[in-house]
Amino acid sequence: MKLIIAEKPSLARNIVAGIEKIQGMDKMQKKDGYFINNEYIVSWTIGHLFSLSDVESYTKSNPGAQWTLDNLPCFPEKFRFELRKTANKKVDYGAQKQFNILKTLCNREDVNQIINAGDADREGEIIVRICVDNALLTPKEQKRLWLPDQTTETVRMALENMKDDSEYDNLANEGLARTYIDWLYGVNLTRYATILSRRLLRVGRVIVPIVKAIYDRDMEIRNFKSETYYVIRSNEVTKNEKVLLESKLQFTKDQLEKAEETAKLYNSNTATVTKKESKKETLRAGKLFSLSTLQNLLGGTYKMSMTESLKIIQDLYEKGYLTYPRTNSEYLATAEKDKFKSIISNVKKIGYDVKFKDSKLIFDDSKIEAHSAITPTYKIPKASELSEKEMKVYSTVFRRFAAVFCAEDCIVEKTEIKISLGELEEFTLRGMMIITPGFTKYDDCKRKDKIIPNLNVGDTVNINFKPVACKTTPPKHYTIESLNNYLKNPFKDDKAKAKEMEQNGEIDDSEDYKAIFEGLELGTEATRTGIIENAKNTGYIKLTKDVYTILEGGEFLIETLDRLQIIMDKYKTSQLGRALKGVYRGEMTVDDSVKLAEEEISKIMNKTSADINYEQPNTGTLGEIVGVCPLCGKNVVRGKFSYGCMGYADGCTFKIGTLICGRTVRIDEARELLRNGSTAKLDGFISKNGKRFQGKLKVKDGKVVFDFD
Repeated sequence: MKLIIAEKPSLARNIVAGIEKIQGMDKMQKKDGYFINNEYIVSWTIGHLFSLSDVESYTKSNPGAQWTLDNLPCFPEKFRFELRKTANKKVDYGAQKQFNILKTLCNREDVNQIINAGDADREGEIIVRICVDNALLTPKEQKRLWLPDQTTETVRMALENMKDDSEYDNLANEGLARTYIDWLYGVNLTRYATILSRRLLRVGRVIVPIVKAIYDRDMEIRNFKSETYYVIRSNEVTKNEKVLLESKLQFTKDQLEKAEETAKLYNSNTATVTKKESKKETLRAGKLFSLSTLQNLLGGTYKMSMTESLKIIQDLYEKGYLTYPRTNSEYLATAEKDKFKSIISNVKKIGYDVKFKDSKLIFDDSKIEAHSAITPTYKIPKASELSEKEMKVYSTVFRRFAAVFCAEDCIVEKTEIKISLGELEEFTLRGMMIITPGFTKYDDCKRKDKIIPNLNVGDTVNINFKPVACKTTPPKHYTIESLNNYLKNPFKDDKAKAKEMEQNGEIDDSEDYKAIFEGLELGTEATRTGIIENAKNTGYIKLTKDVYTILEGGEFLIETLDRLQIIMDKYKTSQLGRALKGVYRGEMTVDDSVKLAEEEISKIMNKTSADINYEQPNTGTLGEIVGVCPLCGKNVVRGKFSYGCMGYADGCTFKIGTLICGRTVRIDEARELLRNGSTAKLDGFISKNGKRFQGKLKVKDGKVVFDFD
């Protein structure tokens, strides 16, 4: 018997459907936790059945013990996995039950081959491996079922072309190294920062640089001071059409007189068309989608958050309509050409003008790490089979695929006109007209016709240059698209650092793919969405439509880590990312990469108290007296989550929250409130709709309320 272990029940059902399509294969019978026929048993995990043990299991402390610096840093000699637990630290019943089923199946005497059918990525690889390692009593042959999509045809073909699971050892090693390193950073630094700051801070290897990027951008915007400057511009009519000319020169707000003199000088010359060139070109469709580029488009077009879009894309993959979603490539593998010829044939049958194109712009193995771009599969849904949002996502992928393989070329005529103003300046006007629509029939084309004035060489252009006041604008908040692009290659716009790294042979700042393959990205396609969602749920950042902004919790995190000298910027994160890619390529062992992380964590924790700035926002220590209760006259002291009255045993309910509307209330502000009945005006509160506001706090009828002037 062959035992196939899928990552999820939905994948198991699709594998069962594929097996039953094999000629001569018996129908599979449903049992408790698995399917079976005369040759195959198909069972499943429920995602992560196992997780890494917590600090207390290594230090032999009580699981509910108070966090202390005494057992930090925690560097296990050997990492231990245990069955998934619930929030109250009890073993999850569902996880225990399914693991018991898997353990029984793995050790059946008639099972001589175990097949890993985790999702086709590093996480899927280790989810099943960890289960088998914990279940198997004696060694058995192990294979890998690698599925780029979940159609029955792909399942059938993949079963005929399985490799030994050992051929995926490097992938598994990278997955384990990531798991260990993320645990080391998350557990050690979360506890360390929380104990020192007296406020729960969720600190992670990737979440911190992501939050910091949003924090830095928002601080730039908040501190930006707009300044006036002048340009000189002409917009006069020539041959019944307005011709807009704007000089490249700029003048400060104190140079208005100089701008007027320059405009006068320009107007004293003659503007003449010196060159006109028109040529026809073939316009290329956009690339196929990686997960990030697809999420970018869905976020911008439909305001879908990354979490929502990933769930829909994943559902479409599990239903067999799309290929594997967590890919970082926009290209297809050359080995898949025959597969895509068949898919194109299906697309053509339903009325799309497409043809196969054997082009390096589409098929390029050098730009594929593990998975090809996201595309439709052989299975094309009917509109009634998908929800409205599923149809939006599917049609976005389908239209791009049809555009890339469109049989008709998109031909455009591009025109460029040069207008010279003597020796002073040359202006360029550019326009484009679509001659044959080509791919624009199927995919939204941002490059619409741009009509320019009908001028010819030798024409004189009427001008009247005048100074026009403009204002400098702040940088824009990160959007889903701009944040995704930054995380894929955080060094692309950091020219000075990129040049230094390029000279050291570490990065070519013009090649996004090299940055990704070298591990210089922040997070991965598989993890990024979850990490950003975690940052939102923790109260560090906010997503409104498709715009990210920092919250008070995020400001507190970044500023506290800065005071504690916990350096977790993109440079540190990318160094570990490079190490993890070294594990994937077999250039470094798991232990070596873990040792690097331990060295970095040790550097942080080996600082003395003299090295660390414990300044604002100071919320005091547990039990510290803050002032006198306005209700009963007893002392108000610093509690775990508030400044509370010691008379609570006698029924007094007075307290001041340490966090009000997303803002930390410092101990000196609480003392001022108790002493004067009111604070000065405070900044940094966050309303329910995410807007910052100011206000005083005051005591009214025994409660702390806002006082707005």
